[in-house]
Amino acid sequence: MKKENPLLEKHTLPPFNKIEVQHIEPAIDQLLDKNREQLGNLLENTKNYTWDNFFQKLDDMDDRLHQVWSPASHLHSVADNDELRKVYNNCITKLSSYSSEMGQNTSLFEAYETFKDSASFNELTKSQQKIINNALRDFRLSGIHLDKKSKKRYKEIQMKLSELQTKFEENLLDATQAWKKLIIDKNKLSGIPESAVALAAETAKNAGKKGWLFTLEFPSYMSVMKYADDPSLRKEMYWAYVTRSSEIGPNAGKWDNTSVMYDIMKYRTEKAKLLGFKNYADYSLENKMAKNSGEVMNFLNNLADRTKKYAKSEFDELKKFVSKSTNSDYLEASDIAYYSEKLRQKKFSISQEELRRYFPVNQVINGLFEITKKLYGVNIKKRSGVQIWHNDVNFYDIFDREGKIKGSFYLDLFSRQHKRGGAWMDECIIRRKINSTIQNPVAYLTCNFTPPVSN
Repeated sequence: MKKENPLLEKHTLPPFNKIEVQHIEPAIDQLLDKNREQLGNLLENTKNYTWDNFFQKLDDMDDRLHQVWSPASHLHSVADNDELRKVYNNCITKLSSYSSEMGQNTSLFEAYETFKDSASFNELTKSQQKIINNALRDFRLSGIHLDKKSKKRYKEIQMKLSELQTKFEENLLDATQAWKKLIIDKNKLSGIPESAVALAAETAKNAGKKGWLFTLEFPSYMSVMKYADDPSLRKEMYWAYVTRSSEIGPNAGKWDNTSVMYDIMKYRTEKAKLLGFKNYADYSLENKMAKNSGEVMNFLNNLADRTKKYAKSEFDELKKFVSKSTNSDYLEASDIAYYSEKLRQKKFSISQEELRRYFPVNQVINGLFEITKKLYGVNIKKRSGVQIWHNDVNFYDIFDREGKIKGSFYLDLFSRQHKRGGAWMDECIIRRKINSTIQNPVAYLTCNFTPPVSN
């Protein structure tokens, strides 16, 4: 009996408890085949294009694919492993090929152009017209007007860029997780907050080691850079952090992104020029508010000119403070965060670490929701029973003043192994109007705060 694929079953939210790595690629393969077949039928059988008989159906196809790929892609970011990585890379190649195929489909492009030039276009809502215009723009940015040879090259570049960008992220994650610092001598921990020391002890215990284990995951790293009194420890961790995925540092040459970055720049430049742009920056700005790269550079240079004197003043103040403390105003890069925290404590008698105990996570979240209620008139309530990918994750619904649900989000606050660094929002489910009903949006809100230890 054929086993059901949970990714292909109808669901209102991703079935994270049921998704296994072996489900992902077959689901993507099946949907890509189905979309290609459906598009062929639409182009062959549709005579007079309308929003409902053609463009809405294309949107349905895209949404169906998104709802399968979104949870798979998200798992790659928050629960990476070798098996998932291999499947993800296979799928990225197929999705890149599919995207180029759609963007260079002449019959599909002509359908959009024909509809844009028809009287029916003027009967659409402003939002629907925007979708049509954006699609025509994206056809142009996908090389629809290129000759056959150039289209083939564009597709090759797109696939190569997808592979390189994924490789860059994977190298950075691997390099971050590979470096660890085990401390046995408790005196080396001087200045480091109790919460960070407890986290390091727990990390060591989980690794089967005695002592305190520090990593390059941001909460662990910053606890040393801001608070550790030992300058050699700060310098060692700083060097390990800033040389990740490079040809230098403690893991020199391993997970090295140097050639990856050069190749990304090379292929981006080739892609931009293939499409008639002066450089990749101008290509990238085609779907952004800024008109061109010159406008962006003028803004950045103006911002730098306006802020430089304030930055210099603050840095001079920091050097004077260091000079009084150490009889030298020379600052290593690894010292800046440490002495900045010391200066802050001296000026304001406030330590960010000491404030932590007064802001337990649940209290902070509830306070945040109270602020959003006052500002926007929305109520945010936690929902239980939703399938999640880790016990740290919570799910929330957003209600308007009348108590009607308007959207939802997953909140994944804490740093952990196999999770990409940084903070980001991504779409789980896209808001859409389907006939007379609304498909409410669902988002992933992902952070990397210091995880709680014990109580």
